[in-house]
Amino acid sequence: MFTRSIATLATVLTLVIAPAIADEIRPATPTSVKGARIVTVEEAKGLLDKKAASFFDTRSPLNFGKGHLPGATLLPYKEKSQFAADFDATQDSFDLARLPADKNAMIVIHSDGPSGWKSYKATVFAVKAGYRNVLWMRDGYAGWTAKGLPVEQ
Repeated sequence: MFTRSIATLATVLTLVIAPAIADEIRPATPTSVKGARIVTVEEAKGLLDKKAASFFDTRSPLNFGKGHLPGATLLPYKEKSQFAADFDATQDSFDLARLPADKNAMIVIHSDGPSGWKSYKATVFAVKAGYRNVLWMRDGYAGWTAKGLPVEQ
């Protein structure tokens, strides 16, 4: 009975505590991307209001379903690479074919926030694929909701 209780406790700690610790030790994303421009939440809101850009949310379908920027397109970035500026893109998966065919189109890419590596990596992918108007909303969904801006579900 005691062994079973210890095993249950270990499982709970692994499932609950480990992800929280992982988020705490995840490094913040770089503060720039060569070939792209970082936009603030306010700048992104202005672009959204004017319909001047297409917005791509690189978070998981689950998180997207909980709430997303109005009109944003879900484009999940599946990462297995390390959290580093010089990540190995061959370990990851991102469907560039879902971005606009026009490589001059203005696109805004975001994920969770400053520790959200998915949007950083997707931005790098887009720039390397030849997109010329790539904007990275580094503060992401967390920054958007912190400002009390509208979301859809």
